[in-house]
Amino acid sequence: MNAQRILAAWAGILLGLFAVVPAPDAQEALRAVRAPGAVGPLSDPDAAFWADAPAVTVAMQPQIIAIPQNPTPAIAELMVKAAHNGQWLSFLVAWADDSKSDRVLADRFGDQVAVELPVTFDTNAPPNPMMGAADGRVTIMQWRAAFQRDLDEGEPTVQDLYPNTHVDLYPDQVLRVADARPYMGAVGVDNPISHPSIVPVLDQMAEGWGTLTVKLDQNVAAKGVWRDGGWRVVITRPMSTADRASDPQLSPGDETVAAFAVWEGGHREVGARKAWSDWVPLTLDP
Repeated sequence: MNAQRILAAWAGILLGLFAVVPAPDAQEALRAVRAPGAVGPLSDPDAAFWADAPAVTVAMQPQIIAIPQNPTPAIAELMVKAAHNGQWLSFLVAWADDSKSDRVLADRFGDQVAVELPVTFDTNAPPNPMMGAADGRVTIMQWRAAFQRDLDEGEPTVQDLYPNTHVDLYPDQVLRVADARPYMGAVGVDNPISHPSIVPVLDQMAEGWGTLTVKLDQNVAAKGVWRDGGWRVVITRPMSTADRASDPQLSPGDETVAAFAVWEGGHREVGARKAWSDWVPLTLDP
């Protein structure tokens, strides 16, 4: 009897989930135009070739599967363009956001956006757009506004972030490096989020929920600009690399898919509290 009640409860929960999110309309395909004369990473959000790239509106969905959920995300849609120069594939993602959130504190979160690509693509069996699956690895390139601010304006000090903080001394001033590591928080355990970076984006891979891993080789680039009440962010990556197990291998004329996620820091969105999209068909101009 208890088992029947549990099954009935789960059935009700699943029906509720499907009832909350209406089936999205057919998603317009994304076309990566050829950027004539462009060499190297295509990371300029104001480059002239973006005028020739068709814009696609990508509908975002609430994240109500994994805990913590985000049933009322702040960002309902993204404007996305794509381009390539035969060596680099680039995405321009723009969205309205009146609250520029580019500083992370104990009770504040930063704006973020991510582009997801399948490592291998089968038209008849694409991987799960929600961070892939065990048999469908994906690559996730996540831009962070806080990283962008650090690069543009310099990394903040503790006093910049918490003006009322008083510090007598730091452990690394009186201890050997090895002895000070336990007191260094995320830096002490080599958390890649805490390492200084030369780009405001992390190249990561995943094979399902809870598997997000920062790649050892960071081959991506990005640039984000906030103006007129919104973000314009370019995320770009090489079309092919030596790491065939973790990176998509693309060529002009190929077809694949892309998915997107966005976080509005002013709406307290972070981690699983995000908005996400289903796969968007993507074609690279020959």
